[in-house]
Amino acid sequence: MSNFNHLKRLPSLIALSLGTLVATQAQADIIISEYIEGSSYNKAIELYNNSSNAISLDDYQLKFYFNGNTSASTTMSLSGTIASQQTFVIANNRADAAILNVADLTNGSSWFNGDDAIELVNSSGLVDSIGQVGTDPGSYWGDSTAKTQNMTLLRKPSSSADTNSGDAYDVAGQWDTLAQDDFSDLGQYAGGSDPVGEIGACGDSKTFIHEIQGSGLVSPLDGQSVVIEAVVTADFSASGQLNSYFVQETAAEQDTDSATSEGLMVWLGSNTYNLSVGDRVRIAGTVDEYYDKTQLTNITDLINCGTSPVPAPTVIQLPLTSENDLESQEGMLVEFQQSLKVTENYNLGRYGELVLATDRLFQPTQLHRPGNDAQQLADANALSTIVLDDYSMAQNPETVIYPTGDLSFYNTVRTGDTVSNLVGVIDYGFGVYRLQPTQQPSFSSTNTRTTAPQLAGTGNLRVASFNVLNYFNGDGQGGGFPTARGADTFTEFQRQRDKIINAILAMDADIIGIMEVENDGFGSDSAIQDLVNGLNSLAPANEQYAFSQPASSQVGTDAIAVGIIYRSSSVTEEGTAVTTNAYPFDAKNRQPLVQTFKHSESGELITVAVNHFKSKGSCPSDGSANDDQGDFQGCWNERRTEASTYLASWLATNPTGVSTSNIMILGDLNAYAKEDPVHEIEQNGYVNLTQPTDYSYVFKGWSGSLDHALATGDLANKLVDVTEWHINADEPRILDYNVEYKTPEQIQNYYSTDAYRSSDHDPIIAEFNFAAAQSHSEVMALDGLWGLPFFPRVYSVELPDDVNNLEVKLNGGWGNADLFLYNSNTNKPLCRSKKHGNQEQCVMTNPQSGTWYIVIKPSWFYAGVSLNANIAK
Repeated sequence: MSNFNHLKRLPSLIALSLGTLVATQAQADIIISEYIEGSSYNKAIELYNNSSNAISLDDYQLKFYFNGNTSASTTMSLSGTIASQQTFVIANNRADAAILNVADLTNGSSWFNGDDAIELVNSSGLVDSIGQVGTDPGSYWGDSTAKTQNMTLLRKPSSSADTNSGDAYDVAGQWDTLAQDDFSDLGQYAGGSDPVGEIGACGDSKTFIHEIQGSGLVSPLDGQSVVIEAVVTADFSASGQLNSYFVQETAAEQDTDSATSEGLMVWLGSNTYNLSVGDRVRIAGTVDEYYDKTQLTNITDLINCGTSPVPAPTVIQLPLTSENDLESQEGMLVEFQQSLKVTENYNLGRYGELVLATDRLFQPTQLHRPGNDAQQLADANALSTIVLDDYSMAQNPETVIYPTGDLSFYNTVRTGDTVSNLVGVIDYGFGVYRLQPTQQPSFSSTNTRTTAPQLAGTGNLRVASFNVLNYFNGDGQGGGFPTARGADTFTEFQRQRDKIINAILAMDADIIGIMEVENDGFGSDSAIQDLVNGLNSLAPANEQYAFSQPASSQVGTDAIAVGIIYRSSSVTEEGTAVTTNAYPFDAKNRQPLVQTFKHSESGELITVAVNHFKSKGSCPSDGSANDDQGDFQGCWNERRTEASTYLASWLATNPTGVSTSNIMILGDLNAYAKEDPVHEIEQNGYVNLTQPTDYSYVFKGWSGSLDHALATGDLANKLVDVTEWHINADEPRILDYNVEYKTPEQIQNYYSTDAYRSSDHDPIIAEFNFAAAQSHSEVMALDGLWGLPFFPRVYSVELPDDVNNLEVKLNGGWGNADLFLYNSNTNKPLCRSKKHGNQEQCVMTNPQSGTWYIVIKPSWFYAGVSLNANIAK
């Protein structure tokens, strides 16, 4: 794989081949015009074409000779064309943004230090060089005033190429100097001629912006020098912003082609101008198609022509009709008059951006089975979004300006919140169109937080599923950090632990299936024991938690495992907790954990199976069914589906040793609601307790449920309510427990110990109503009864006030007798059972208290018959 990253669509250089020291002289139309040896990764080389013709660089190479070696340690081949009187910048791909913003090419190979020689060569020989090949100068060539270490060197216009890389090297004679990490001149060689020429006067002829933009995706004038004259619509020139102005033609100067944009971004480079919105400016520069964005760069002259009315913004309406609709507004001032919803905030803390859409967008296979309907939804989603940017190039900004009042833990912006008053310019970067606002958007918290799951509260058993996002507790004694996953330090772990514990307590669940807990067993220092200890330190004394433990010392061999935590005052374990490592749980899918519980109040049983199926990533790329099929199910879909098939069959065998029709499959199945793994479980008789429009995860702006609660029919009939508590998926990730890339103020202001952003998955909580257990007592038992026709037998029982059921049975013996029930307030039977033989039964629900009469009427002779009466309270 190449180490180069092309940063522009301008004809560029680069290609690599190995070579040895070149001693012959080549034509020096191209020279090394600037050398940067700065701090850390701040390394760059600028080339300059001094000729009157464009030069192909197909066989040019840069070679770096480390520590006095005579063989090049790094060789970079160059390709493409460098225009006449133009520069070309090659930079380390991890250099400062100020370098990368003017770089034509980045490279991740090993770069030079101050004591390493450099050659520029082609097939004819040595073109230019820095340093002396075969000599180790110590730390640098030169002296403290001009040296090859910790300085920026600018080629003197009077100097020529050094085509003898083996002789002594004179830094001061060849180069002017700038301080370390001064990149202000990069990309604009002082020895070159003005490629634009005279800029002319305000009102003179010019190139129109719609001519620059053209009607396609790439400018027809890419690489050409132009003079434009237009009105400033956006000023992003302040420190830390986009180092740019946006300009636009007035209405009178615009063409009639709706496919051509009338706006343009002007990249300032190292230039500084004092302009304001509404200024009419005349600018000389070069058209550049930068990462598919048309812009004006290499500004050589600028005249302020006075003020002009700012063009009215063009109204944009989502959804678009095609993905390239906004190309015709690139660089223009626009307005969204509709209110939009936040559909993603993942990069809010990292890049200051939000993704907005017409409404919450769903994963295609959350709502549809794989196929045409899913594809149509994906296509519709793609036309429904715009990125709201923060007109800044900063990563991890100290201040995140969204929402209004700046981001903090208690001033969040959640997925589903509403944004309006959207006015700004259309920008393009990182493969998407962006709105750089020119006025503050308005935010409305239309998806508010809740302090607890919103459930009916009329059930008597709650079962939850929660992915706890790599809960690793080090050595269990405050040390052992960093671990394989999770918190990097004990401080981070404490922050994580507090959030997870508070989230679980707020769920008020009796049984909790957890995923991504450290798989370090069940000992006193284990992660699951630590979690239970934390819960019990805050839970009431009569609501303490315990965990289920199988016979094995761990649940599988993966770094993370599933677990079951339960409230021992509500349920007790029945049978044996079990797991399996049979295929397809021998690898990829984490091993499940299954346990049966007895509900203390009702005496009913429930078996819970907790799962964490293989993720959609780390694709095999082998062409198998586990490779990505392009149907939105991702990789390893077959493996996950096999897990569903096996799981359903295994659970039907009552693996805990206890039989019950109340079975629940919980966990992170890494499959959305309509995908094969979930569908397979449903085909085996399970009911998905959540709705398709529920969600537990947001990925790339699309919501869906990776986490599921599926129940057998008998258990589903006992469901009172279910919810996915949106404490994580809707929150910006910057609000989690991590401290890296945060200022001390952010570490404090972006954090709280409460449940929000405790993980990246939302928990699911299901509430069931298990019928209260009844006490049964026998109030009558008679055996060996006999009778003759026309001679009924009458017995009486006294019922107290709190009887739920009265059951009377007549059975056994021979002959034929019928059964009747009366109470003291009626002369008519309230129940009669007249089957052939003596198998008779009467059941009275909520019977009246007092005296009840049991009458046996022979329809023929009978003998050897038993009579039993039972009441249930």
